[in-house]
Amino acid sequence: MDLQLQPLATQCAVSGETFSPGARVASHLVRVGAALEIVRFDVLETHLGDFRPEGFVACRWVQPFKPRRAGENPDRALKLTAENLFVTLADPMTEPTPENTRLLQFLALMLERKKILRPRGASADGLRQRYEHAKSKAIFEVPAGELTAEFFVAVQEQLSVLVGAPKVAASPAPAPAESAVPAPAEPTPA
Repeated sequence: MDLQLQPLATQCAVSGETFSPGARVASHLVRVGAALEIVRFDVLETHLGDFRPEGFVACRWVQPFKPRRAGENPDRALKLTAENLFVTLADPMTEPTPENTRLLQFLALMLERKKILRPRGASADGLRQRYEHAKSKAIFEVPAGELTAEFFVAVQEQLSVLVGAPKVAASPAPAPAESAVPAPAEPTPA
């Protein structure tokens, strides 16, 4: 799952105030417009009460602002993969929300299947599942939850915002109805 997004802004989408290093910034992925484009809005946490996105918010996370380093490749940051989204949402600095937690649980399952994450068992209190990131060897803890039908319906709604609604396959034409009158039996040779 790849999604092209704007990089972290340098100023607040509400106030226009320039972010200072360490400022708490809430990033929102929002589906907007008739074309259902995904737009990233970055808002200073102090201005969240004034933020009114025109569209459906797929997910939201809060992180401290870090200015881009000189020579950093901005095109690389534009590509949001399932792995990047997982690492962003699993960061201890990101405050959990029900939507983010659900998406995080789903991404952990998906990335475990792709062998990007390795399960390392439950936390000591049993409330979180521990995963090791294959590349960085970092340990991430994901809140444990039940994988019910409702869980997957909610995740599908979130993912449809990010990657588009699933394509519905055309149903095959119904088979012609067979006659209710049985075919005459063939005579048997004597």
